[in-house]
Amino acid sequence: MSAFSSPFMLGFDDIERVLDRVSKAANDGYPPYNIERLPKVEGRGDVIRITLAVAGFTREQLDVSVEESQLVIRGRQVDDKSREYLHRGIAARQFQRAFVLAEGIEILGADLKDGLLSIDLARPEPERVIRKIEISSGE
Repeated sequence: MSAFSSPFMLGFDDIERVLDRVSKAANDGYPPYNIERLPKVEGRGDVIRITLAVAGFTREQLDVSVEESQLVIRGRQVDDKSREYLHRGIAARQFQRAFVLAEGIEILGADLKDGLLSIDLARPEPERVIRKIEISSGE
């Protein structure tokens, strides 16, 4: 029995699956990444930047997409058969890194510069909604 099966946690059925997916993705350390908070943008709320160290990858070898409420970054390098290596310490690699997105997160854009792939996301300002529920007399 998990904490999410509590009767006080109504509507959180999918969170346990999301947490399981996140914990599995966190075990792979490549490529390393940073997540930082940028200054707020007018009308957008918090802006978050994810920066991945993708040295050696070209723009064409990288793919950034949103799939089922996840930000997915893939990198694919292919061995260059025309090269003859005397020593090979830098392998052609492939990777996939996924970040689970909260409802309403907006992807502002992605940029590749100096071996760093930066992806900016905006978290919307939460609306404070108060709705009064009428209580009937039961008659």
